[in-house]
Amino acid sequence: MQTAAQNPANDILNRVRDFVRFLDRDEIVSVLSAVRDEIVREMESVRELSDRKERLLSDAGSAAEYSRLRSIHDELNALEMERFLRINSVSTLHANCTEYRDRLAGRALQLVEGEMKNAGKGEPPRPYALCSMGSDGRAEQTLITDQDYLIVYGDGGGEATDEWFREFSELLVERMAEIGFKKCTGDIMPSNPTWRGSLAQWKRKLLAIVRYEYEDYAKNLMDLIVLSDARFVSGDRELADALTSTIRSLEQDYFQVLWGMAKAATEMKLALGFLKRLWTEGSGEHKGEFNLKLLAWAPLVMNVRILSINQGIPATNTVDRIGLLQREGSFSAAFARGLVDAYDVLTKHRILLQIKVIKGIQDSSYYLNPYTLPPDEREAIRQALLRIEDLQRTIHTNFSIM
Repeated sequence: MQTAAQNPANDILNRVRDFVRFLDRDEIVSVLSAVRDEIVREMESVRELSDRKERLLSDAGSAAEYSRLRSIHDELNALEMERFLRINSVSTLHANCTEYRDRLAGRALQLVEGEMKNAGKGEPPRPYALCSMGSDGRAEQTLITDQDYLIVYGDGGGEATDEWFREFSELLVERMAEIGFKKCTGDIMPSNPTWRGSLAQWKRKLLAIVRYEYEDYAKNLMDLIVLSDARFVSGDRELADALTSTIRSLEQDYFQVLWGMAKAATEMKLALGFLKRLWTEGSGEHKGEFNLKLLAWAPLVMNVRILSINQGIPATNTVDRIGLLQREGSFSAAFARGLVDAYDVLTKHRILLQIKVIKGIQDSSYYLNPYTLPPDEREAIRQALLRIEDLQRTIHTNFSIM
């Protein structure tokens, strides 16, 4: 429970009081009236956006056609873009985008099951679960999304069950693309046999990865990193929980695998150059820009993930992981707050880049020119990178990486 001192509303009120005490009587009335009117306008706007979202979610639950789900998806994306441009709240956008995409994915599963039945394939032969990974697995969905999903189903069905879920998964991927979930360029989708299987099959695959039984070490390591953020979306929760708990226990039991992940995380480059100034590309198509995702945001997410796995933290969300790492003593309160601020500022600019792409202003949602920003925004990004560098040093020391 929050104390009065921790309540953000009390903090804002105290700042207003500190400000108005320097005003005369008439100015106080004028300022407080303006604040009141602005609050009323904001409350009405928030309420209206929330009502629109709930109506669309209700429609999604009964939609019988994929084209209708696509139009609902597009409307929800537009609504969240409008909300973000008004309040710039990263956490609100994450929560809303994750919520409605989970609902859309769940409805797509129902419709695809119906298609399978109508085609004479019957009901699902075993219980199954759809799990998400990547940003979706971390409940950090944004305005542009693709499919990062796996399917796990119950044991004991034999080849007939494997074949049913192969056909189901291939159809699901196509239908999800129809409703606005782009196909993953890395093929992290259940249509790829790597990303579907019975629980027993999944356990065998995971053991093969952590025991280095597969030849492609880099791919196996990347697959395990992706699986670290697996989260239940729809279907049989017990199956999903059994799979995710297996993933996390194996990552902890096989320290050499976690060490490899930590080494990769600490070696991720940051957009910091000489004298810790922001680094940008010196030539080429992106001269004067840097890849915000690869050289800032991804290293933060990756390094927080590694420390969380090592400490046995079950959360997948980056901000939740940071809070739990502080609680168990890995981070001081100040360091944790700095990392949360870093995540917020970097993700905010990622979302703003996405909005520019959606509006046709630019082609890439990755590259940012920091010198188009106000000096305080540019400095906030630099400070975020310095905090990530500190985090990399912490992990480098904790894992004794030479």
